[in-house]
Amino acid sequence: MNTYLALKWLHIVSSVLMVGTGLGSAFYMFFTNRSGSLPAQAVVSRLVVRADWWFTTPTVILQPATGFALAHMAGFPLSTPWLALSLALFVFAGACWLPVVWLQIRMAAIAAQAHRDAVPLPPLYGRYQRWWELLGYPAFVAMVVVFYLMVNKPQL
Repeated sequence: MNTYLALKWLHIVSSVLMVGTGLGSAFYMFFTNRSGSLPAQAVVSRLVVRADWWFTTPTVILQPATGFALAHMAGFPLSTPWLALSLALFVFAGACWLPVVWLQIRMAAIAAQAHRDAVPLPPLYGRYQRWWELLGYPAFVAMVVVFYLMVNKPQL
């Protein structure tokens, strides 16, 4: 296997892990939050934070590293419209993801404390949850568009 194909494989697998972990985490967090089960919210929010550290963070680093290398090896200038738009959307998704990570960490801490103290979640958790969702939707859509652009490389 040559270097280009090895990088391409790593780029594809890491993108699937990044978006798949994000979608899976969002699914479980979304529905667990609506369950009203404080023990479940404490566990799931803790595991969502862990999944971001273990899977999403490394792939967020691998994606641009392998992507820039692949673009260079394939002879695509970064100013190529589909590539430039992909990069902009990746940065946009990252700008949404960073506050989401902070919110997840805070939500996990709040849920764990409420569970330990056997008290209901405070209203702050609900506010964080709404922001978490509001930032997650556009980030996910941006990444779906990036997948489209990477596969189709349309003339823009």
